Amino acid sequence: MASRSRVREKTVGSRPQGESGPAGSWMRVARLTFLAWGALATVALAQPYPVLRPVPRTTDPAQLHELANLHEIEERIRIGLSDGQRADWEDAAAEFERVLALRPGEPQGSTAYYGLAIAQEGLGSLNAAVASLESAIRLDPGFLAARSNLVCLQFLRGDLVAARKAADAYIAVAPDAARALYARGLIALRSSDAATALVDFRTLVKNNPSYPIGHYNLALAEAQLDNLPDAERELRKVLALAPDYKLARVALGVVLLREGKHEEAASLASAEPASAQLMPSTAPALLGAINELGRSGWACKPEQAARSVDVGSAQLPNTTL
Repeated sequence: MASRSRVREKTVGSRPQGESGPAGSWMRVARLTFLAWGALATVALAQPYPVLRPVPRTTDPAQLHELANLHEIEERIRIGLSDGQRADWEDAAAEFERVLALRPGEPQGSTAYYGLAIAQEGLGSLNAAVASLESAIRLDPGFLAARSNLVCLQFLRGDLVAARKAADAYIAVAPDAARALYARGLIALRSSDAATALVDFRTLVKNNPSYPIGHYNLALAEAQLDNLPDAERELRKVLALAPDYKLARVALGVVLLREGKHEEAASLASAEPASAQLMPSTAPALLGAINELGRSGWACKPEQAARSVDVGSAQLPNTTL
């Protein structure tokens, strides 16, 4: 018992052995540091983490069939996306068609229709791609990438009426989306609806003031409405942002001519401004297939909205679709 008491005195007393003097002070600091670290670790461990879902276990034939069906849907979507990345459009289309034959729920159903549309566009079947995108939107009205591509495809088909209808629906769902504003504004310009184009491109450049092509198309809308000083101002902004934008330089020459500033116009454009036309920029490229992140991450690559502008300047703002 005496020996046990001596051990207790060494460890529980008011000043345990070995903690007197400078060495003892260091040990006390080390102990306090260790205790503080332990408290922080306890707090960290107390943070909530997502709970892993248990592996479904069942012997019910109907449930087993449903689980197998879901697994096949997910696997075929993965294969279809992989085929699309290799531009193997026939195989990609076949995989997505097999997915749709399995009657998937959401979001797999609209995802499969979207992937099928991308493959159909790659095969040159624009009408079929339009139908697939419309099906994707019916299943998920908030599927903005599908809405964006539908506008672009209708534009590529040359159907400005259908493109405008799709763009109006896109704007209704996402009124501040850069792609929606750009697409509808461009369609409005091509349809001589300068008033709508003016509203859309003004909103676009207000939200994205350093986007030169937005300013360029806004200038064209101003010019269509004979607001020549405003058009000149916007074109000068374009050239300040993108000095090599040839279309903007020619357009500024045309506007200056219409304002009676002939000498300044002649010094701006290598081509004869009097014979030049105010040409709207091109339609934005289609959004690509979804990537490995799924519906939360889109393969939004820089887009060449006008060939005379470098890719960096032409890139559509992708903070929103």
